[in-house]
Amino acid sequence: MAHHTHENHQHEHSMACGHTKIKHNGHIDYIHDGHLHHKHEDHWDECAIEVSETNPEECNYVEAACQHHEDCGHELVPHGDHYDYLVDGRLHHVHGDHIDDHGPVEVIK
Repeated sequence: MAHHTHENHQHEHSMACGHTKIKHNGHIDYIHDGHLHHKHEDHWDECAIEVSETNPEECNYVEAACQHHEDCGHELVPHGDHYDYLVDGRLHHVHGDHIDDHGPVEVIK
């Protein structure tokens, strides 16, 4: 099975490394500099959370205190072909003049 690797990854993630951890497809992915990756044998695989098969025209708008931008403090998570912001265990996506709620993820503490 082909997969993308995160090249030149110097940091060794662990449950205590300080990076946000998300349970995803039966393993733990680490959020690091806008990447989502996990250890696979002797390298790190790049991941993205899959977009559900729901109708893309349906939007679940969310009232958000933050309008999200590069320096807002929320972490970027690869989600399909775009990035979402991680807010209290949910994925928020800036969509025009509003924020879509792309659903929950399981954050590991």
